[in-house]
Amino acid sequence: MGKRICGLLLGLLCTSAIMGCGKAEETDPVNTEPSKVELVVWGAQEDAELMNRIIDGFVENYRGQADFEIVFEAQGESQCKNALLGGLEEGADVFTFADDQINALAAAGALNPIENADEIRGRNLSSTTEAATINDRLYAYPLTADNGYFLYYNKKYITDEQAETLDGILEAAAANGKLFTMDWSSAWYVYSFFGNTGMQVGLNSDGITNYCTWNRTEGDIKGIDVAQAMLRIAENPGFVSCTDEEFLNGVKDGTVIAGVSGVWNSVQVTEAWGENTGACKLPAYNCNGRLVQMASFSGCKLIGVNAYSEHPQWASRLAEWITNEQNQRLRFEMRGQGPSNTTVADSAEVRQAPAITALLEQSEFSQLQRIGGKFWDPVSRFAENMAAGNPSGRDLQEQLDEMAEGISAR
Repeated sequence: MGKRICGLLLGLLCTSAIMGCGKAEETDPVNTEPSKVELVVWGAQEDAELMNRIIDGFVENYRGQADFEIVFEAQGESQCKNALLGGLEEGADVFTFADDQINALAAAGALNPIENADEIRGRNLSSTTEAATINDRLYAYPLTADNGYFLYYNKKYITDEQAETLDGILEAAAANGKLFTMDWSSAWYVYSFFGNTGMQVGLNSDGITNYCTWNRTEGDIKGIDVAQAMLRIAENPGFVSCTDEEFLNGVKDGTVIAGVSGVWNSVQVTEAWGENTGACKLPAYNCNGRLVQMASFSGCKLIGVNAYSEHPQWASRLAEWITNEQNQRLRFEMRGQGPSNTTVADSAEVRQAPAITALLEQSEFSQLQRIGGKFWDPVSRFAENMAAGNPSGRDLQEQLDEMAEGISAR
């Protein structure tokens, strides 16, 4: 009996509590103040004007739904992974990065799978969504389909025929007291000399370490053949190894008439050279008495959302906004970058762009960039010494062996 009375009393108390709560919900005023949403966006310094314009459009589109404070910060795409993994909770909410970093970012828990993956896949080129996918799950938003490189040349000094071979380009440059440039301090570009020789480099099945045969001592083309070819190029008065920024400065001041770069510089190169602007696939270079078509790494740029963002839904909306059709079209117009969005990529304006056409020509000789972190420094050290003319006279095979060992290090 005592238990029954106790149960009835508890029931009455619960009913009273529920009714009381319901009444309170009806009479309490609804908070209509927009919540404060603070977001940080990382992207290339060259994209600052574009990204701030896109951010302004986002704020205007969602005006009244939140109190936005969105800040753009310059952060190089190639170093985004290192910057982000140095402190995920302090990193940007939304960030631009090269697709080869996606495995490391996902493994570190920096990225969560995208919820509306089918929708994103449906409006982007399959090559870009594949680059953003791990184990059938989409982890980032495709932004561009142009993360590769090709040849720019000034038709005032270099004919289309000369542009087909590196010897032709160097001859024209030297004859005019001008320069052809390429960044040998960057292993990304140095891949060009080895990638079409039959020698191999790539990612092991563990997804972390590399294999490398660039020091091969047998076959039609050996590692030492490439090294000797690079030394001959470095000795030519028409060549200089310099950074991408220095290439652009040379284009503007007239000292550079050809160089290896990408679509991110297409607008400024065209402004400098005007109707003389030429763009095509990379040239063939002389290696062991034969012409070898220079290869390239290919890839795309992606937009990621930090899994540790305090506003994950708004960060995701912003990432999708940055990569939508409207803003990919704007990116092409302002920066000349090749879109991943299928509608924009198929537009007449994009298909007629010289830089995009050159990139498509080069794609036949490109490889998707899938390389472990140990690749970069050994290649840069080797190539920088070649660019300097191997001043110490150190044995080339010894340097090739050291480079291959460093690339393959566990």
